[in-house]
Amino acid sequence: MNNITQENLHRTAKYFMDTGRAKSAEEAIGILKNFGVYVIAGDEVAESRDHQIALLSLVNLARRTFLGGVHVVNAPDSPLLVPLAKSPTVAGAVLELGGTNVQSINQSWPVAVIGSRNFEVQMEPSWRVTWQGWRGGVVPLKDGRHLEETVSVGITPALAAACCASEVFMYHSGDHPMAGHREAGISLWNPTGHWLEPDASEPALSYLPDRLWLIGLGNLGQAYLWLLACLPYGNDPNLTLLLQDYDRLAESNDSTSVLTDSSMIGQMKTRAITAWLEDRGFKVIISERRFGEWTRRGPLEPRVALFGVDNGPARASLEKAGFELVIETGLGAGPQAFRNFSLHTFPSSLEAAKIWSADDSSKTTNVLDMPAYDPSKHPGLNECGLAQLASRTVGVSFVGLTAGAFAITELLRRLHGGTAIELVSASMAALEDVEVSLLENRIYEFGHVSVAA
Repeated sequence: MNNITQENLHRTAKYFMDTGRAKSAEEAIGILKNFGVYVIAGDEVAESRDHQIALLSLVNLARRTFLGGVHVVNAPDSPLLVPLAKSPTVAGAVLELGGTNVQSINQSWPVAVIGSRNFEVQMEPSWRVTWQGWRGGVVPLKDGRHLEETVSVGITPALAAACCASEVFMYHSGDHPMAGHREAGISLWNPTGHWLEPDASEPALSYLPDRLWLIGLGNLGQAYLWLLACLPYGNDPNLTLLLQDYDRLAESNDSTSVLTDSSMIGQMKTRAITAWLEDRGFKVIISERRFGEWTRRGPLEPRVALFGVDNGPARASLEKAGFELVIETGLGAGPQAFRNFSLHTFPSSLEAAKIWSADDSSKTTNVLDMPAYDPSKHPGLNECGLAQLASRTVGVSFVGLTAGAFAITELLRRLHGGTAIELVSASMAALEDVEVSLLENRIYEFGHVSVAA
């Protein structure tokens, strides 16, 4: 293995380094190579847009974390109905996103079922990936429950896939005793309600945003874009995106960021991601400048910003740029909090400059005393390089996608007359306990298009 640096560190392997369960980076990678999952594609996957979103989202998320493999059983050669891969077929898209197509289950990995089972599943644990309307999640297969899976707001099948990846990870890592024995999901329309219960207040999806400014193209920014691609914009999407980032893609981004693959390493994030979006018909403008207190929105630029930068000073400045609506999400740091996520919206009763006035560095966990950071195991790093390696946070793509689902849903909620949210605080380890602070209704007046027929 090449020398591990902050640039090529697998951000999920770092969890085992930071907790002391792995005595070296190589041992941490070895742990992830024992993690794998089978995904059974039911007959619905051949003809259902939502089922294809669930399947491809799960493959995309899982291959970044479960280095043993993501094996898809019965992926059809039917036409791909969603713009999540270049391949014209579902089976081809599975391969493109890093999965392996197989015909049977032949080892003891957890199993996820998407759609109706086409053969009996004996493996434990096993889950049904399920959704309806604004709700999505997973239920243990032995429970026999699932949602209708007949209609969605486009992103809930992807949300359900993220919940599944989270439960599989907790089962493999052995750090949650209920993983494999509980349901886990969220209602994006009513986050404090029970996601398996029908909700007559959920509106049908009718409108989509048409102009957005995205700041930061890492884990969160790419999650926003994957979810936007899941929405039913149609073959000629009338969506203009301004992408702002100043950094290049590093090997470590592949472990957390859902649009990144090895062919993009070294490219400017804006340009690599623009190519992905333009292949799908989206209109893109790029800005390769840092975001900060000097940033100002021009009169004809998008009035709505989706913020995904893990930087306190940048966050403190996000209300100064002249946006009329800002939706910001953040991820927890360190081995105890990496499953946590939050959302803030502005304007609200909160002030960004006050929330992020403190020095972020005081909140990081010092892990240099863990065996994996012994200087003798990193002969290519000096003291500064080792400190930078230790300072990187644990990261997983499924938490970013879940946080992203709340961000994109906030746009959809306001477009459909829902109560606005100013704050969400939650953890993938306990989705039944989401904390939400509401605002009075806020009309979305920043441009929209109708859902494609």
